[in-house]
Parts: sequence; C-alpha cells; structure tokens
Amino acid sequence: MPLEAVEARRLYRQVADQLRSLIDSGEYAVGSRLPTERELAEQLKISRPTVREALIALEVEGRLRIRVGSGIYVIEPAAIAAPAAASVIEGPFELLRAREFLESAIAEQAARVATKDDIARIDASLIAMENVEHPGEASMVHDRAFHVAIAGSLGNAVLVRVVGELFDQRLNPYFAKLAHYFESPGTWRTALDEHRAVRDAIAAHDPDAARKAMRDHLARSQERFAQNFGAESAAGQPSGRSRAARSPAKPSKPKPASKTKRATGGARR
Repeated sequence: MPLEAVEARRLYRQVADQLRSLIDSGEYAVGSRLPTERELAEQLKISRPTVREALIALEVEGRLRIRVGSGIYVIEPAAIAAPAAASVIEGPFELLRAREFLESAIAEQAARVATKDDIARIDASLIAMENVEHPGEASMVHDRAFHVAIAGSLGNAVLVRVVGELFDQRLNPYFAKLAHYFESPGTWRTALDEHRAVRDAIAAHDPDAARKAMRDHLARSQERFAQNFGAESAAGQPSGRSRAARSPAKPSKPKPASKTKRATGGARR
C-alpha cells in the first residue's frame, strides 16, 4: 500500500471534530445547549478564540446555531456537510495573527520608503473607505486597497500579492460568519481611526509608529471578533437542555489537546 501524505490538522478543526462526534453520538441532543466558550476552553485547555473558530466551523456546517445573548445550540442539520472539505480553510484568528505579523513589518518599511505618490494612493483608498457603508462589499474593496497600497510602496510584487491574498481570505465562510456577528457601522468607524493612524505614521516617515499602528489595528480586529457572544451568564441555567449538556465536566466531554498540539496554538490563542 503506498504511503499517503500526512497533513497536521489545525487545532480548531480538532476541537470541531470532537464536538461533532459528541453531537453524532447523542451526547448533545438536537435542541440542547452546549457549554459556553469559556467552559469549553477550560476543559480543552486551549484559548477561547480557538474554541470560537471551532464553533463557527460547526455553525457553517449546519450543526450548531449561535444565539447571541442566549447560547450555542445543537440543531437538526438539513444535510450532513463533509467536514474534510472545510479542513483546508484557515481560521479567522489564524489569518489575523498572520496579517498582524506580516503587515506591521510592511508598514514599518513603508514609513521609510513611501513616496508622495505612494501616500496619495493610500489617501485615495482611505477617502473611499470614509464614504462607503459598512458592512458591505464596497467597504471590503476599499479596505483591501488600503492594505495593498501600503505593501505596494515597497515595490515588491510578491508582498503585494501575499497581502492581497491574505485579505481575500475574509471571503471564506468562517470569516464571513464571524464578521456577521461583530461587524457594524460602529466597528467600521473605529477601524477607520486605526487606518488613519497607520497612514499618518507612514506619511510622517516614522517606522516605529507605523509598525505599532498596524500591529494595534490588526490586534484590535482580533479583539473585536473575540467579544463575548453574551451567553456566559446563561451557563448552568435550565433551558430544556439534555442532561449531558448540563454536565459539561463529564469524562465523555472534550478532552484536552495534547501538549504538542497546544503548543502550536501559541500563547495568544
């Protein structure tokens, strides 16, 4: 038998697989409420953002429904989606961390080399962002143009392509579902202020300030997507859940990831 390539599964996919197995086995019945993100994170000894990525993945598959202010519920799937097809999708927080690392370095260098024409292109995208409704497709187009314009000031086509491709991952179903819960005109205005800080630091040719402004912007994006779903206080209260759902500490519930796997999650997860 020929050997097959081995691909390490992302941590959030491992969590999703465990929860899906518990649902399929009846441990969490249709209509029951799962433990909160906090409880799941404590049981699995991983971060809440990783748990959130897993829950979003299962919601996209049609196995869960997240009700803000109420909880996370098991639903009857219209059709069982094939999880393997989704295993290649990066998690939203994984993408934002990659962008934070890469684009902060790009902004730092842009502050050193950006010309007047480069600043003009950055300004044009920023003006367009200020005059568009959000959430919406147009706002994403102009947001992308802003980040690509900064990368373009370095004169490196590879970086321009990479920044654009990373941004385009916002279109994946997991990122779109997460954004649905937490993006609003208010968060857009906040993000605009963060973009202006990046622009101003680059225009002032201040590399340290540009690096910090971009890092802060993408870190705050992660914080916005990690806000509480609003169901923490509901944990432990009767709501028609199954006995299993009311007893998240049972041995049959999700098991902690191995030390090796937990290490891959990083301290920020």
